[in-house]
Amino acid sequence: MDTGDYGARKRPARRGRGLLRALLAALITTAVVLPLSAAARPQIPAPAPASLGPATAATLPQAYAANRANALEAARMAAGHGDGGRAETERALADPTRQLLAFDGRGPGRVTEVLGDLAGADRIAVLVPGSDTSLDTYARFRATATALAARLAKEAPPGTVTAVVAWLGYDTPGTVSTTVLTAGRAEQAAPELKRLVRQLHAIAGRTAHVSLLCHSYGSVVCGRAADGLDVDDIALVGSPGTGADDVTALHTTARVWAGRGSDDWVAEVPHVRVDLPGATVGFGTDPVSPAFGARVFAAGRGGHSDYFRPGSEALANLARIVLGEQAEVSRA
Repeated sequence: MDTGDYGARKRPARRGRGLLRALLAALITTAVVLPLSAAARPQIPAPAPASLGPATAATLPQAYAANRANALEAARMAAGHGDGGRAETERALADPTRQLLAFDGRGPGRVTEVLGDLAGADRIAVLVPGSDTSLDTYARFRATATALAARLAKEAPPGTVTAVVAWLGYDTPGTVSTTVLTAGRAEQAAPELKRLVRQLHAIAGRTAHVSLLCHSYGSVVCGRAADGLDVDDIALVGSPGTGADDVTALHTTARVWAGRGSDDWVAEVPHVRVDLPGATVGFGTDPVSPAFGARVFAAGRGGHSDYFRPGSEALANLARIVLGEQAEVSRA
């Protein structure tokens, strides 16, 4: 047996165990610290979401208008509360050009925004965000949707109509928190993601192709929702794992893709699951490993937040996946 690189192989394993111990330490620490800090955080007042029936292609403009009006009222309430940052975000969402399929300004906030012609779309991309995404950081998340929409508009064949859905439809975990290490938030989010996909098909039609692009913790959400979901592709980007041992355990007929930039710190996260009293920590098999069985695409040299950077290899491949150009996707 060749032992020349034995030390090099041992170091990543030791580093992984060290990171796991650090994650467990963080779990214990934040279990005490975060509830105390959360209790002290003031709640921003906001109206209840607009009361709407299921959206259809015919009622989509009315749904957009009602949610914009709700966002504007939320902005007034946030401004009156003294939170200028939240008010500014909500005023932007209330702009007449914005297409809000859903909006809820309460707590960390939820919003589902459409870029493009959803009712007429042949190809729909749903972006599922990871940790630390809320109304307060929504502009950053929307920028990824805008970059993808621009790439799709540039690359789509003549006659193909595309739409991008920025889905902040769940309470994402904090990057440093107990919740980011377990699937609890993902399990709460999965039924909402399933409901969204059904809604998209009701609006755009059964023949519309839907792709889920799932970033970071969002890939855990997609993993929980995958079983029986009517989508064509699931792309896991910068994923810590899905909670499944391999693609077959997702119970999906969708093509499953995975990509990770060479500078993404998530590569250092231990791909394990550890059972603790009352919780399971970690998300199992690395999605870009051969053992998982995904179609691994090239994601370039970017870091954890670079997958949708304009001009990047990752964005080019994600656009090809959405457009159904599987043969054109460059492989890692």
